[in-house]
Amino acid sequence: MKQPTIGLALGSGGARGFAHLGVLKVLKDENIPIDFIAGSSMGALVGGFFGAGHDMDRLYKLATAFRRKYYLDFTVPKMGFISGQKVKEFIRVFTKDKAIEQLSPALAIVATDLKTGEKVIFKNGPLAKAIKASISIPGIFVPEKIHGRLLVDGGVVDRVPVSVVREMGADIVIAVDVSHVKGNVEITSILDVILQSIDIMQDELARLKQFDADIIIRPKVEKYSAKAFTNTEEIIKIGEDEARKQLPMIVEAIKKWSENHHE
Repeated sequence: MKQPTIGLALGSGGARGFAHLGVLKVLKDENIPIDFIAGSSMGALVGGFFGAGHDMDRLYKLATAFRRKYYLDFTVPKMGFISGQKVKEFIRVFTKDKAIEQLSPALAIVATDLKTGEKVIFKNGPLAKAIKASISIPGIFVPEKIHGRLLVDGGVVDRVPVSVVREMGADIVIAVDVSHVKGNVEITSILDVILQSIDIMQDELARLKQFDADIIIRPKVEKYSAKAFTNTEEIIKIGEDEARKQLPMIVEAIKKWSENHHE
């Protein structure tokens, strides 16, 4: 029986994006093949680390050890408070300096061209540079320059890049959406102001543009801060739990596709 190709669209959401790891683990444990991944922001980071060949135990350890000190390299604020060179080097080392085209499964990374507002999709070239572009929260990180373009967070233009992974050739698309507005949040810093504003904007965009995915997994991680890398184990576990809940639907979608496309 012919099997469908399966694509994951991993969305933005800061620290809440560690829930993507829980989803990946459950899919791997259940032998559901992943042929393509498209990632925005934190989704690009997780997709890059996964595609670089680390096993899930290693990725879990890496995630729980991740702290803000790994990426805080403050600069004179001209286009951002954090230069991002530190996090880029961290990504480069832990993805073994790979290019995007060397990853398995195939990965597409979404960034936003700050000057034109266009969605920019990377499917080849240096992985660390593309991920740094995709995670560059406007106003926080200095934008990444690639091929003369000034690039920021992919979530600005495409929070959960379903259409991107569909265009890669996925027959079945599983979307993982981890970014929702946290109500009554305490706003005490410029970082809070920017992150909450982006969450509000993305929620509104998502309402206007319904995800054209076959299955949508929405880990309930709203109560966690996008900036606090402190509840990682809980966030990963929520990703696992939500993926398990959706397993029957995923299995059914694969079965249905195969029945409709038998040779």
